[in-house]
Amino acid sequence: MQTERRRAEEGYLSLSRSGGLDLTAMAFYKVMCLAAGLMLLTQESESQLDVCGKASLNTRIVGGQVAPVGSWPWQVSLQTSGSHFCGGSLINSQWVLTAAHCFETSTPTGLTVNLGRQSLRGSNPNAVSRTVTQIIKHPNYNSGTDDNDICLLRLSSPVTFNNYISPVCLAASDSIFYSGVNSWVTGWGNIGSGVSLPSPQNLMEVQVPVVGNRQCNCNYGVGRITDNMICAGLRAGGKDSCQGDSGGPMVIKQNGRWIQAGVVSFGKGCARPNFPGVYTSVSQYQTWINSQISSKQPGFMTFTSTGTNSDLSVTCTGLLPVPTTTPPTNTTTPTNTTLSTTTLHPTTAQPVVCGQAPRNSHIFGGTLLASVGSWPWMASLQKNGNHVCGGTLVALDSVLSDASCFSSSPVASEWTVVLGRLKLNGSNPFEVTLNVTNITLSNTTGTNIAILRLSAQPTLTDYIQPICLDNGGTFAEGLACWAAGWSPGRGGAEEVMQQFQTSVVNCGNSSSSESICTDVFALQQGDSGGPLMCKQGGSWFQAVVLTAPSSSARRRRNSVMTFSRVSSFNSFPTETLEMRLAPASNTTANPTNAPITTTTNSTYIATMATTTNDSNSVFDTNGGRPAQAYTFAIFHLLSLTLCLQLFL
Repeated sequence: MQTERRRAEEGYLSLSRSGGLDLTAMAFYKVMCLAAGLMLLTQESESQLDVCGKASLNTRIVGGQVAPVGSWPWQVSLQTSGSHFCGGSLINSQWVLTAAHCFETSTPTGLTVNLGRQSLRGSNPNAVSRTVTQIIKHPNYNSGTDDNDICLLRLSSPVTFNNYISPVCLAASDSIFYSGVNSWVTGWGNIGSGVSLPSPQNLMEVQVPVVGNRQCNCNYGVGRITDNMICAGLRAGGKDSCQGDSGGPMVIKQNGRWIQAGVVSFGKGCARPNFPGVYTSVSQYQTWINSQISSKQPGFMTFTSTGTNSDLSVTCTGLLPVPTTTPPTNTTTPTNTTLSTTTLHPTTAQPVVCGQAPRNSHIFGGTLLASVGSWPWMASLQKNGNHVCGGTLVALDSVLSDASCFSSSPVASEWTVVLGRLKLNGSNPFEVTLNVTNITLSNTTGTNIAILRLSAQPTLTDYIQPICLDNGGTFAEGLACWAAGWSPGRGGAEEVMQQFQTSVVNCGNSSSSESICTDVFALQQGDSGGPLMCKQGGSWFQAVVLTAPSSSARRRRNSVMTFSRVSSFNSFPTETLEMRLAPASNTTANPTNAPITTTTNSTYIATMATTTNDSNSVFDTNGGRPAQAYTFAIFHLLSLTLCLQLFL
């Protein structure tokens, strides 16, 4: 359609210059101009940016306990059997955004969405209800860590927008929320821990400032708060969301439009000092939301805080410092013949370190199913698109595995390596697939290992990191270690990566510096090439390249498993790898140039309370409309201006 519009404009201009235009051509171009105008209207009607975030009845500047009627027209109540259990927000005429933890299953039977309500009891003349036809929880939602706590609901039929029912805008992926930015949270939840909302259960509102993720991590324990979360609350407590508000919106006003920054997720109690509410950060999910909603996509707007980010100065035990760089000094050559001497202060690149797993929470015990990012060095070695063996990223361009994986096919071009993967089947949004350019096998008696050279260096993220290699140090008896890998039939239908915890034990008579022994754990063919990993000094080291036992070995009942240590292969890894990485204990660098965001297991607490006055914060003066929308509008305005000449 864009090509047709260009052709119509070009034709009009060329004919105008020639000085002639017959009646047939005139009629044709009038029709084309009318079509262009209709196209403009149709295109814009698909964009929720024209209607989102407008609450004509909302005049709120400072708080009050009960929200005035129509103040938050996107607020919805999720109900089963007439009982409210969670909140949500309308994001277009047929979709609602809420929290994944609100739903134990993805079956929508008996679920209704109530819109336009002021109270849960009594008369609501503006109320409308819809059943739900589809529940879409984020594929990487983790109920243990509350990460990716976000969900979409498809309504049975569209709703009509009015003063009491309209969609909210969503924070675009490049939005920035500094500490202190004031937000509003709404819902019908408890007004305190264990204190139910009194009849008639009017919609409540609370104004709370954003708390930076560094500070929030210090409050909850470093690693608890991930980049997928945003916090808000008062240091003194007293204002918060609470049970029953889960899934509801946290919104911020910018240039007269309301933008949803968060989804109520969890907290420690309600309104406790030093424990702000934790919300799912909407800006992290623009791509995922748009991938699920094919028409009338929600209106995403960019929110950018001005001033300075005070959260960068926050420090506490275990929180890595913010990386700092010194920008170069710009100098110019003078116009005279004497060349001045300049002193440059180049930016120093942070060295890459090994053994860092920002999203790893394996401290005490654990489950068989790994979570996304738990073991960021894990690699799936594939032939013809099928998983054959495991492996580990041990350098910027190299993967370590078991030599037996290549006994039938050592040809590098037949293999690919997948990094950042959690599931063999299903969605893996953080994965990267690379070709293999070379396979080098160690040449020792007995077990051998292999190093695969990759076609390119992957970008290091929280989900892709190298592991440190055993350097011959001591792995003390009783040290907890982990193995991980994929094998057919394990991890459910999606074949999620499995993880096994074990401990270092005495090898007895077979003890040597080249061996390490552990308690018995499950090991199958698909696990070959994967790692036995032990954490020491804050970094993860690979002690062993796993080799699945033979069928005869599986028939024997052993109480101890014995492995050849990586260090037993002497200089092979060092000579084969172009650069051997050092653990973080030798440097203060953060490998991903971002705060470490590990996660720990915790049950969620659906989190709302009362409200008091707070001052407004500064907002971005840019309205947040994407550049392509402006380009589209200007293009059509020019087109229509030219078209109007035909009618004059």
